[in-house]
Amino acid sequence: MSHAFDILGDPVRRRILELLANGARASGEIVDVIAAEFGISQPAVSQHLRILRDSGFATSEADGRRRLYAVAPARFDEIDAWIQRFRRTWEPRFEALATEVKRGKKARRDGN
Repeated sequence: MSHAFDILGDPVRRRILELLANGARASGEIVDVIAAEFGISQPAVSQHLRILRDSGFATSEADGRRRLYAVAPARFDEIDAWIQRFRRTWEPRFEALATEVKRGKKARRDGN
């Protein structure tokens, strides 16, 4: 699983996945956004796209002369399953926080 986090550790690849989260995009659109935001060349963006595709985080398909990229959800399911093991460490804290928020709201309504 550490390999998945190594892939996602790169800010350019995370940004590409953020762009793809709203639906498939043509490689040219991705290059335009990433080049503007990170100041990297088209070949560099293409390398990041290849890494995402080869690692299973993105898919690509030909659409005429364009290449469309999309998020591949299966790899994220693997990450979620790995993270699930650790949720028990923070979920009780969030539940306790929610209880305290409710108490505070109730106290304000009751004038305390």
